[in-house]
Amino acid sequence: MSENKKEPSVLQGFKAFLMRGNVVDLAVAVVIGAAFTNIVNSVVKGIINPLVGAIGTQNLDHYSSCLSTSCEGEEGIQILWGSVLGATLSFVITAAVVYFLMVLPMAKYLARMEARRKAKESTHEVIEVTELEVLKEIRDALVAQQRQSGQQGPGYGGR
Repeated sequence: MSENKKEPSVLQGFKAFLMRGNVVDLAVAVVIGAAFTNIVNSVVKGIINPLVGAIGTQNLDHYSSCLSTSCEGEEGIQILWGSVLGATLSFVITAAVVYFLMVLPMAKYLARMEARRKAKESTHEVIEVTELEVLKEIRDALVAQQRQSGQQGPGYGGR
């Protein structure tokens, strides 16, 4: 016997996909990343390139090496290592800013929250152990009192 289960439509599946939290988070990350790229490019163009320009040219794209006998105009084989250096510097700056301004503070915050949670749990455990110890002492005192009076209370059963 087969049951006819209604499959969700493609539109319903797409709507469920869009309503997930990670899709929205990803969209926000892309927008922030695009804006952040402009900041990094400005830092490279406004700070790094002039520092490199103190040694040579301000535009890293001009640094290249020629593999053929002549590299005049469009002829020859050029390796544009200056472009690679500029992209590498952009990456390192981006990674440093993300790490020091976002990852490190968040990790410290999460560590503090975890330490607070563990402190609360250990305090709760100490209270529970203390209550358990008090209950054991009360039980032992009641058992001792019953033995001294020669009575057997309910639950101990006589022979």
